[in-house]
Amino acid sequence: MTLMRPWRFVVWFGTVSLLADFVYEGARSVTGPLLASLGASALVVGVVTGAGEAAALGLRLVSGPLADRTRRFWGLAIAGYALTVVSVPLLGVVGTLWAACVLVIAERVGKAVRSPAKDTLLSHATAATGRGRGFAVHEAMDQVGALIGPLVVAGVLALTGGDYAPALGVLALPGVAVLALLVWLRARVPDPRSYEEEPEPHARKPHENDPAASDSAPATAPAPGGQLPRAFWTYAAFTAATTAGFTTFGVLSYHLVERHLLTAAWVPVLYAAAMAVDALAALATGWLYDRHGARVLVALPVLAAVVPALAFTRTVGLAVAGSLVWGAAMGIQESTLRATVADLVPPGRRATAYGVFAGVVGAASLAGGALTGALYGTSIPALIAVVVGVQVVALVLLGVSARTP
Repeated sequence: MTLMRPWRFVVWFGTVSLLADFVYEGARSVTGPLLASLGASALVVGVVTGAGEAAALGLRLVSGPLADRTRRFWGLAIAGYALTVVSVPLLGVVGTLWAACVLVIAERVGKAVRSPAKDTLLSHATAATGRGRGFAVHEAMDQVGALIGPLVVAGVLALTGGDYAPALGVLALPGVAVLALLVWLRARVPDPRSYEEEPEPHARKPHENDPAASDSAPATAPAPGGQLPRAFWTYAAFTAATTAGFTTFGVLSYHLVERHLLTAAWVPVLYAAAMAVDALAALATGWLYDRHGARVLVALPVLAAVVPALAFTRTVGLAVAGSLVWGAAMGIQESTLRATVADLVPPGRRATAYGVFAGVVGAASLAGGALTGALYGTSIPALIAVVVGVQVVALVLLGVSARTP
């Protein structure tokens, strides 16, 4: 069987992610209002959504090395997607706060299981298409699903008078399609490493002052003793800092509903709009990354600092604008951050690197979710000041990572 062309593989894998995002982003768009309807406070929403992100990222410390050790990239990817698409429909019918919290976290655990394996499979094909462009196209397709899912949930909520059971139950249909397409794609491309063994001339070249490039320790060579490169660790520190000062949409949506700025049915519509901005930001920064390197990441802490200043106001227009800025920052997080890791670490250690990277960021996500949730209930001006301060630290760490060999 002829090997599928790299761009076709990226597009088909993007279709998998499109359908999966249809499922779990549809659910995430109403996580805050759903938990609030079951009696959750802003602190509980912040902790649960932060813990979910921590699970989605921190558990990759296990799933990443496991993928490298077993080489069962497809098996782990399929298992992780299966856990997600099963958890989401159940979320609408459990009816108790503790069970809903467990399912919110379980859905994120599914992401932890699949992501290092999925990113590694995708990284092989992007060696031929260009790292930034390949990951950006994949992320943009993600966001098509992330746009459709919340709109479908919003429509069903409007038709049913705010009943979460059918709104989340309908997401089981694209979930079945996710698993079917994954099985087919695995049969067509059982070993995507073949793409990286014969790269096409579109692969990104290192840039001067780019943390993905180093004359003394090129990204294509393994670090001594099989360890991850120093540049990887300084880059992870920057990402952890900017993530710790990043507000979750769970807290944003909680604010919108509790302050009566939007109804629960309109929140997923806003989330869908944020995902559209996410896709555009991913494409733009992915293209810029291939041309100018990781210096484009300066935009991430700047955008993250702006989010709470806009989103936590009592003015509908400003709160909506803050949510859209949040979407732009998410687009950079989900595409260009992953592309940089692929350039920093050789293929044999890449799943481990994705796992470690996500674990560091996961701890920051938990801290950030709890921090913003707690400060929201205490003082919004203090919340804004703390977030801005954290993002200034992140900018400093980005400068350090650019100079680390």
